[in-house]
Amino acid sequence: MAYGELYSLVIIFFIIGGMLARPKFPKLPVWSIMSLAAFVAIVPGPLSVDQVPAVVNFEVLFFLVGMFSIVALAESSGLLDAIAYWFLGLFKTRYGLALGASLLFGLLAAVAVNDTVALMGPPIAAVLARAAGLPPKFAFLLLAYSLTVGSVMTPVGNPQNMLISVTSNMQAPFITFVKALAVPTLINLVVTPLLLLKMMQVKNERVAVLASPWEAVRNRRDAVLAAAGLAAAVGAMVANDVAALSGAPHIRNIGLIPFVVATLLYFFATDPRDVISRVDWGTILFFAAMFIAMKAVWDGGVLQPLISAALPSYQGTAADLLAITALSLALSQILSNVPFVNLFSAYLTEIGADAKAWLALAMASTVAGNLTLLGAASNIIILEVLEKRFSTTVTFFEFLKYGAVVTAVNVAVYLPLLLLL
Repeated sequence: MAYGELYSLVIIFFIIGGMLARPKFPKLPVWSIMSLAAFVAIVPGPLSVDQVPAVVNFEVLFFLVGMFSIVALAESSGLLDAIAYWFLGLFKTRYGLALGASLLFGLLAAVAVNDTVALMGPPIAAVLARAAGLPPKFAFLLLAYSLTVGSVMTPVGNPQNMLISVTSNMQAPFITFVKALAVPTLINLVVTPLLLLKMMQVKNERVAVLASPWEAVRNRRDAVLAAAGLAAAVGAMVANDVAALSGAPHIRNIGLIPFVVATLLYFFATDPRDVISRVDWGTILFFAAMFIAMKAVWDGGVLQPLISAALPSYQGTAADLLAITALSLALSQILSNVPFVNLFSAYLTEIGADAKAWLALAMASTVAGNLTLLGAASNIIILEVLEKRFSTTVTFFEFLKYGAVVTAVNVAVYLPLLLLL
């Protein structure tokens, strides 16, 4: 076995083995496991320290710092609690609330990027669970699954879809995505909470909320600032994507927009030090380490033979789409979906993939996030918030137990409609 292949397997072992061992070591955060994998990739491994600046995607890191800051201000001011209580008031039963929450988180992810919803969603999910008497794990799993599904249907729903819309040279990507994927996405946003309610045996009881939403606001000034900052960041990113699609002048590094907005909020916030202290630096470190570890895994060449064997060429057949789906579901668990799409796109371009293939990649690489915690970065964001702020967690096997069923149903809804295109 070649030197690079050996280290690829060692890194994969550290990451997956560490995730499986976490229930026995509850104080071991996910980012520390990934940091060990990055250490192995650099010190005894194939990457050099000088390669790190070229490997790490600093745009993603600045995006997370900016969004974490805006969400931290929204949470500390009580704005997120107010939104949650307002939303609760719209529903009278647990089942209605679950369906509404799935659609809310999913449609938000479709226009505001899934990682953004992963950042702002946990405090809302926590309030919904507490007020409606729902199991906390149900609320957080519903958040993870629904924002993943919702982000499938637009090119701005998640980072991998953005990569696909640019790499594929797809004509009118926004229209293409919505036309092909909106209907199955909406179906899955209804089916997913029903599946989760059934599997977790949640009873349908009445929900009554007596508190006024605005009583939850603790600092009106900061709440207004956070709302304005969130609207400005999301609005600017969506407007920038529209400008890019129409050929108008636009910002190439879209991930820097939330950070620029946050730099203004730091000055006007009541307590800037509190805001910056609430930034989830563990998740920032996870992403930086992930870029390093995944680069070493890919360069090792251990995955390329599997890809070429499963999809030696592309003819647009049902078998080809099934191969793309299977590869995306499997390899996203090893590389995570954004790095996988970034690396797999070059191979699809080489074999002459058409729009249907790119849409299958977008669907499967995104839905892969519902299979295991490692399948999507948004899962790690939610998990870190859960453990750090709410002193609870979802284990690798718990997520897989429900996620395997959810993913199978999601794919069963998407694939037939893609094959009919």
